[in-house]
Amino acid sequence: MGISWEQSYLGQLRKLVGSRMLIAPAARAIIQDRDERILFVKRRDNGAWVMPAGGMELHESIFDCVKREVKEETGLDVIRAKPIALYTGPRFEYTNGYGDENKMFSVVFLVEEWAGELVKQTDETTDARFFATDELPEIPELYRETIEDLRNYRNSGTVILK
Repeated sequence: MGISWEQSYLGQLRKLVGSRMLIAPAARAIIQDRDERILFVKRRDNGAWVMPAGGMELHESIFDCVKREVKEETGLDVIRAKPIALYTGPRFEYTNGYGDENKMFSVVFLVEEWAGELVKQTDETTDARFFATDELPEIPELYRETIEDLRNYRNSGTVILK
């Protein structure tokens, strides 16, 4: 079980600054099975299918963040992962469902090695499944872009900067 929103770094900042724009460092994980299907989790709070992801906490590295978020949302242990994309541009400014303004600073990791058994339901999720890229559920455009960036990374070997 993870920490509550109120205890999280971003939750603590929100108490102090309200809904004004904050830079929100986060990590996102692309996890594939042997058939190269991609793991998505269904969020408990809004029912959206997303890649495992979440905000970085104080006193952890961005790699520790992706490991923690994957564990919390899927039960899997990240053994090895590499950053393949950074999402930081002005078009990644958004207002969340609670009226809070955020500027995303997200590191996308390709998980190269993981262990454990997939947990389909957690405190944060109601389902978890691997999907072929031609059989994806309805997902936010950001995740389609992430899949395209994975293809571009594989073709170029260069980290994608946005």
